[in-house]
Amino acid sequence: MFTRLTPDELAADAASASRAVMDPHAGCGISAPAPANTEASISHPRPSISQSWPSVSPPSPPSVPVPVPPQPSVSRPPGLHQPSINPLHAPAIPTEEQLQGVETEESSSPPLREEEDVDRGHDLVYSLNDKPPWYLCILLGFQHYILAFGGIIAVPLILAEPLCIGDNNAAKSQLISTIFFVSGLCTLLQTTIGNRLPILQGGTFSLITPTLAILALPKWQCPSSDSSVGTSVELHNGTNSLEVENTDEVWMSRIREIQGAILVSSLLQILLGLSGLVGLVLRFIGPLAIAPTINLIGLSLFIEAGKKSGAHWGIAALTVSLILLFSQYLSKVDIPMIAYKDKKWKVFQYPLFKLFSALFGMCGGWLVCFLLTIFEVLPSKPDQYGYSARTDTNLDAVASAPWFHVPYPGQWGVPTVSVSSVLGMTAGILASTMESIGDYYACARLSGAPPPPNHAINRGIAVEGFGCILAALWGTGNGTTSYSQNIAALGITKVGSRLVLQTTGLLMIFLGIFGKFGAVFITVPEPVIGGMFLVMFGMIAAVGISNLQYVDLNSSRNLLILGFSTFSGLVLPTWFHSNPGVIDTGVKEVDQVILVLFTTHMFIGGFLGFVLDNTIPGSEKERGINSWRSKVQEEGKGRTAEMSCYDIPFCSCALLRFKFFQYLPFLPSYRASSHRT
Repeated sequence: MFTRLTPDELAADAASASRAVMDPHAGCGISAPAPANTEASISHPRPSISQSWPSVSPPSPPSVPVPVPPQPSVSRPPGLHQPSINPLHAPAIPTEEQLQGVETEESSSPPLREEEDVDRGHDLVYSLNDKPPWYLCILLGFQHYILAFGGIIAVPLILAEPLCIGDNNAAKSQLISTIFFVSGLCTLLQTTIGNRLPILQGGTFSLITPTLAILALPKWQCPSSDSSVGTSVELHNGTNSLEVENTDEVWMSRIREIQGAILVSSLLQILLGLSGLVGLVLRFIGPLAIAPTINLIGLSLFIEAGKKSGAHWGIAALTVSLILLFSQYLSKVDIPMIAYKDKKWKVFQYPLFKLFSALFGMCGGWLVCFLLTIFEVLPSKPDQYGYSARTDTNLDAVASAPWFHVPYPGQWGVPTVSVSSVLGMTAGILASTMESIGDYYACARLSGAPPPPNHAINRGIAVEGFGCILAALWGTGNGTTSYSQNIAALGITKVGSRLVLQTTGLLMIFLGIFGKFGAVFITVPEPVIGGMFLVMFGMIAAVGISNLQYVDLNSSRNLLILGFSTFSGLVLPTWFHSNPGVIDTGVKEVDQVILVLFTTHMFIGGFLGFVLDNTIPGSEKERGINSWRSKVQEEGKGRTAEMSCYDIPFCSCALLRFKFFQYLPFLPSYRASSHRT
């Protein structure tokens, strides 16, 4: 015979179950902290529904078995995990209806429920901690590789002329392979032990301006054309092998100077991250500082998108139309797929168009350009409009690329260091750091993760500095930073899985070794890349604007700060680019620092927004600080990933066991030593 429990007995059992579920230190040998510190409890993995209520055995009397009718199974993409429920949301006194609905809710809920989508503003197919199947990780990782390809490969192609590489295609292919190899390494480091967000690392344009300024010095001017002609004749005749070494030494000596400047200046970025200075500054950063920073990331790239799209506006418009078709109009259309599971074939519905919208759009535009090239519809002369849409303009790069090349540290020689180069490169490092902080917030928002805490931002900046050191040792001629276009791809494809970006890192390493495979994608026409940029950069600008939902936009104070910081971030860099010789302090190093800072859109907008927001009088409610912080806590509870997604894997128990780690601002245990919002 079973005894029916009274409401008081149910309340006592539920209270003990709630305390057992909310103990985040179970299994680590550590006593639970004070209940007031809710942030520490958030920092550990949450139990799922099946691990919370059903697993708790009430001491007395025995639980009442409740019959549950069988529920129909819902097919979902393979590898998609059921989102777990935050233990902080568990009710203190469950009713019988809630106890009966536990198993029903777990078995019958779809991958992402519509009511959760409305609350979060996302309809992610795979969130941060989800693990898609291996084949899907490869395909989605390859899509991120394609999106980053244009930006990464642009760096060595831009630096080829000032480095005096000229028409040395072998040197170009080696630089391309090296920068992809290092970008893959840095992506793995960032997604594994850095901020652990699905964010791709690649070459940064913030370091190109100081690099060009360094190479413009008289000592690094390229040799005269007469000597180049003489060298090429001797190389053609093959009579003097020493001339081959001298030719390589011309550009290798210049890239070693860039390596040394990046190597030393990156130490500042590591110091900012490990010391916690970045996290300290973030206490004073609100929506009015973050919004113009992220917004200008997208707006500042309109020139690059316009140049590539302007090569053939018809092809660019076709690419945009295809991306919009797959990502928006066909996003609700699921394709029936067949999978072999549990020793039998199963048919399930799969959101194919939503996941691969950017890849399908690019391949569709690429295919059209290929057909127009085959049938000689596009012009064949370089000076005619539309020539850049041809797919056969860069075939020589494929032929000259090596089949196999393994980059290694010091392959160009020992880096050289000079004070002027280091000071000029430091400004680029600071600008890249400010840009990356804005990228972290955008990536967290689009991947279904809570806003990154201070320790994750500190660690992410430190890992980026370490990645720049790796780039300097390998000799890419550049550093590494977060890639905005890949963050925008998260919002379009609705896939924010960390595992996908880790797969991208492995693909970049693998394809960086096999040069010809990567060289094939050099043939992607410029207007196709421009069409992708129009969509991607527009998404980034919109993400920045979305941060203004917390701010009182009826306040003239907020409108002034927002308008002035955003407009100045567009005006000042344009004016400095139009007047390159206006800065002349008499010290070239100071000129380089000023020029780099005032030609970086994100730095100007974010800096002005930060200063004005913290100096002009205004209440926290007016500034949006209160609603932003409360929204941060809300999003941290309602997201598919909790604060534990920022913890370093396999180290949580060890970091909490020793008090020494509580004083290191780049470790997750740091936030447990003091209560912070």
